[in-house]
Amino acid sequence: MKITRRYFGQWGVRTAVAAVLTPGSLWAQEKDVFAACGLKPIGKLKTRPSAAIKASPLSVGYETLDRQHFDPAKTYEHAAQLGVKWARVQTGWARCEKVKGVYEFGWIDEVVDSLLKIGIQPWFNLGYGNPRYTPKADETAVGWVPVFDEEAMKAWLAYTGKLAEHFQGRVTHWEIWNEPNHKGFWRPGEPDAASYAKLVAQTAPVIRERVPGAVIIGCGFSGIPHDLFQTCLENGLAKHVDKVSYHPYRSIPEQGYDKDVRKLRQILKEHDAGHVGLWQGENGCPSQKGSSGALSQQEWTEERQAKWLLRRILSDLRLEIELTSYFLIVDLVGYRGRTNWKGLLRGADYTPKPAYFAYQNLCVLFDAETSRYKMTPFKVEGTGGVKTAAAGFKRHGKPLVAYWAVYNLMSDMRARQVKIVIGENDKAQMPKPVLLDPLTGQVYKISTFETLPLTDYPLIIAEEGLLTS
Repeated sequence: MKITRRYFGQWGVRTAVAAVLTPGSLWAQEKDVFAACGLKPIGKLKTRPSAAIKASPLSVGYETLDRQHFDPAKTYEHAAQLGVKWARVQTGWARCEKVKGVYEFGWIDEVVDSLLKIGIQPWFNLGYGNPRYTPKADETAVGWVPVFDEEAMKAWLAYTGKLAEHFQGRVTHWEIWNEPNHKGFWRPGEPDAASYAKLVAQTAPVIRERVPGAVIIGCGFSGIPHDLFQTCLENGLAKHVDKVSYHPYRSIPEQGYDKDVRKLRQILKEHDAGHVGLWQGENGCPSQKGSSGALSQQEWTEERQAKWLLRRILSDLRLEIELTSYFLIVDLVGYRGRTNWKGLLRGADYTPKPAYFAYQNLCVLFDAETSRYKMTPFKVEGTGGVKTAAAGFKRHGKPLVAYWAVYNLMSDMRARQVKIVIGENDKAQMPKPVLLDPLTGQVYKISTFETLPLTDYPLIIAEEGLLTS
């Protein structure tokens, strides 16, 4: 990684800046605070393609491929430069078996092979029904579950086996179903944790028999419903899964999140499932109001989306969630009659939004070579009563820390000057401290910790050598 005075990456930061830096924008006001703090820009962070990163906990969504809401071929060039190492790929039984007993996997082959070629490991979301076995369902059979029909269940297991055989050696991580606690994804019956646990108990062995060393991911719940996790575990789920996943859509990413994760870990421990890892399998926010899907009613902008993403990902890393996935690579045009504006790329022309560049910058620093580290002490003083969050890490033996204001993004908090208190031991490991603005990739020289900016998105303090090594 190098600091360069040129615009970073193949695509450059110009697009990101042009998208957010408008006359009178809050972003421009924040830059005034940076200057008032005496911060001097020394260059921009150079990003890395996914293929250049060995391992990482960062993922991006390739959902709804079964419904063909976007052209994946138009995303690969940008995905290659993003820096993530994982992609959640929805399979889609109905699209694979259009004639009973005849399986067509070519469309998934194209996605899987294309992602692998650019250094991204697909992980499968195995799901949804098939109108050939559930006549009441429409052609996509989204949400229709086979557990209510004996023939459908037999066909589901046959399909799963064929899919596992076909992708053995290419796909190792398999998630069973999507949001089974959501009525729209568990039809025609009512969501039922015990029935879901039974689905996993029947499906997981089929995969494991055909994929040696397969990693099975369970739950994929909407939110973090502790009662449903507990019921699943009481019904033997932990015998069949290696990870559990959840989808914590929240307009304020940090709101109640620490408490919910602690409780979930406690439930796992109480059921002798402490070995089961946690995956944040799907989460995103729109870039404009009127989106379909979650968080649709608020006044989102592309700038707010980018800030939200930074807070979401760093909140997961702060709590040592094993994998965190952003939903999704590109806007879904025509999703439930509207557009789902949560994409990193614009659905109209597949150009990157500011959130793309923000995520790209995180991918530089938060790969498998960075681990959680408690900096003692670390304080943000002079906040004027604004609640803050912070997360310390170590990379190549040196500390780095992200800090931000836990503030409702709809309120557009004005950046302010604060004092940062860092322990002498950690400070000694940063003889040339710098401040990284991951929204833009700009790197600033720190002359004093007495006056630094506080924003409603994470800023990162690190030793200059971490950004130049």
